[in-house]
Amino acid sequence: MKYTYQFRVSPETAAKKDLLWREVSQHSGFGIKEISHVEVLKRSIDARQKDVKINLKVDVFIAEKFEMEDHKLPDYPDVSLKEEVLIIGAGPAGLFAALRCIEAGIKPVIIERGKDVRSRRRDLKALNIDHIVNEDSNYCFGEGGAGTYSDGKLYTRSKKRGDVNRILKLLVGFGATNEILVDAHPHIGTNKLPAIIAQIREKIIEHGGEIHFETRVTDIILKDEKVTGIKTLKGETFRAGNIILATGHSARDIFELLQSKGIEIEAKPFALGVRVEHPQQIIDSIQYKCDDRGEFLPPSPYSIVKQINGRGMYSFCMCPGGIIAPCATSPGEVVTNGWSPSKRDQPTANSGIVVELRMSDFKKYGNSPLAGMEFQKSVEQKAWEIGGKTQRVPAQRLVDFVEGKISTQLPETSYTPGITSSDIREVFPEFIHQTLNSGFKEFGKSMRGYLTNEAVLHAPESRTSSPVRIPRDPKTLEHIRIKGLFPCGEGAGYAGGIVSAAIDGEKCAESCISRIENQHIKREI
Repeated sequence: MKYTYQFRVSPETAAKKDLLWREVSQHSGFGIKEISHVEVLKRSIDARQKDVKINLKVDVFIAEKFEMEDHKLPDYPDVSLKEEVLIIGAGPAGLFAALRCIEAGIKPVIIERGKDVRSRRRDLKALNIDHIVNEDSNYCFGEGGAGTYSDGKLYTRSKKRGDVNRILKLLVGFGATNEILVDAHPHIGTNKLPAIIAQIREKIIEHGGEIHFETRVTDIILKDEKVTGIKTLKGETFRAGNIILATGHSARDIFELLQSKGIEIEAKPFALGVRVEHPQQIIDSIQYKCDDRGEFLPPSPYSIVKQINGRGMYSFCMCPGGIIAPCATSPGEVVTNGWSPSKRDQPTANSGIVVELRMSDFKKYGNSPLAGMEFQKSVEQKAWEIGGKTQRVPAQRLVDFVEGKISTQLPETSYTPGITSSDIREVFPEFIHQTLNSGFKEFGKSMRGYLTNEAVLHAPESRTSSPVRIPRDPKTLEHIRIKGLFPCGEGAGYAGGIVSAAIDGEKCAESCISRIENQHIKREI
């Protein structure tokens, strides 16, 4: 027999099999010798009280053999000779769209401006060490997209958008640990995700799909308001009547291309601010209410939201035991982001702390659909100038920022290109600076110990989401006017993270497949 129980235990009990089984025995009334297996289904941390607990949901097997679920991949067919769909971008939206196409018997042809995961590493090293920005291969562009080398967080609030568990199970099938199905806030880690992405690529190629790396799209070919193909910087032409556009939130040249072609796009609000780094021990002491978290609790994350003078200010992409990375996609700009290895074992914690922007904030740039993007660029370029026209970022201790002082000395941070003591007020428009200043004071009231000069601000954190939305029909997911064009994922304004982008990729693929099937029916009639 199998029984399901939910209960709270100490971190040590959750970590040790013998203690957990003893707890299960006491909770269920079954003797330990009667229990054949305990399978943890869900796990989360409850740190609301000083005595931190782990919430568990478990299946308990009594006199019954346990067989671990085998998360097999779908039985993908060979699609090498099937009808083709062009997929622009090999991030999670594009890759999962490709897998879904293959599953349905359609051949995906992926066009990716960047390099494969292994080759990307050289360009990331050049960016970190030599401050050289490769516009096609960086933390944002390349196989796997932005998430591959900037953390691999899998938590999403977008559960209404689709089957989150399906995406997680596919990732397990491609090599992720089963733990991502258990933890409330699943995380793969930048050190492990590239190998999983490479497995997805090999599966696509094995079953007849194509992936063209280092191939930048420069034109979308239209005829009678329908897509017929694309052209690339290499001078190649790829023909197809269906295109899934999954280029990510930083593909500014694609936004400019769409506008020049008369393909409707629109500006959308996003958020922008700083990335703040604390010693991890400070965050642990605040969240766990102890001086030493011990060996059974992981480095603590945090999540905080405040309303400051009518604007939202909140933490974004929080990385416990993590590192701050340079995420510029063009020379002449500075952008920060954060990531954590799978063990989250670095001595510092970092998080984006960002301010909600409104359409009215972009009025300097008129009514252009690229107004938000131009606002974003102006902040990044200003930071580049203040930082010394390198990838060194303007930085300031947190209390110094709040008190309007230049930091006379800065500690070492995890940001490899380096930091420059600056007045961060100069990076942002006044309303952003004022919101951050007031907001950090409120943060300090809610999280005692957060407002400290041991924390360092790095500016800016500006790529939280796309500054552009590509409007699409909510039923067909096609562009509102251009037939056969399926705007997809973060870059199109319909996702925010690996899992939600993957879900949107699958949904766009299914809509594309439906269009192809309807076209076949019409031909037969």
